[in-house]
Amino acid sequence: MAGFKKIDLFLALAIGFSSALMLVFVGRNLSGENKFFEILMPYANYLFLIFPLVCGGGIVITHFAAKIAGRFLYQFGKFFLVGGFNFLLDATILNFFLVATKLTAGLPQTGFKGASFVLGIISSYLLNKHWTFSADSKKDAKKEITRFVFISLIGFTLNIGLDYVFVNMVGSFWNMKPILWAQFSAVMAGAITMSWNFLGYKFIVFKVRTAEVAEEKLVLSEAVLFDKK
Repeated sequence: MAGFKKIDLFLALAIGFSSALMLVFVGRNLSGENKFFEILMPYANYLFLIFPLVCGGGIVITHFAAKIAGRFLYQFGKFFLVGGFNFLLDATILNFFLVATKLTAGLPQTGFKGASFVLGIISSYLLNKHWTFSADSKKDAKKEITRFVFISLIGFTLNIGLDYVFVNMVGSFWNMKPILWAQFSAVMAGAITMSWNFLGYKFIVFKVRTAEVAEEKLVLSEAVLFDKK
């Protein structure tokens, strides 16, 4: 696979395995609260095979597809994996707090959601900076971090605000138990926030870095052509 980095495949497989582990953890905690998880859990061990295969296969497919569609597609493939991983990380940490404390509403639940979101954001920054967008250079680091914090704060407010509204103002649907509704609300808030973060990180935080990488490649290509002449 010319041009394909082994580290990309390794990270994709690691993300797949870790995601399966987190999903099984949450599923077992909620299996007594929801029929879907109760049915799924006997087959949970298959996830440790399915998730790595899907993630690893997906990154290979997007690598080759990007040769036709452009580098953006490969970045999107990485971002999708990172986003899914951090989404599950957020949900898993929240689930741990909810199960451990039995506090499923009010300010304690909002505090748990805030803590899980912050840890997910830290993971998001590191993986997106160093893997998705390959922004390893320290040039303009302050500007990049400032943009990231700005986008993340908006995402944080959006995430916490939506979660609070869903849990404490909208209330549960379909006769869900409180702990299940609190988890479901976090899923909805997280999905909306992940969409915001993708747009912000791609077009605001790492936009300059991506352009710089393209410019450096162009300069390098011109230098190679000049040497051949």
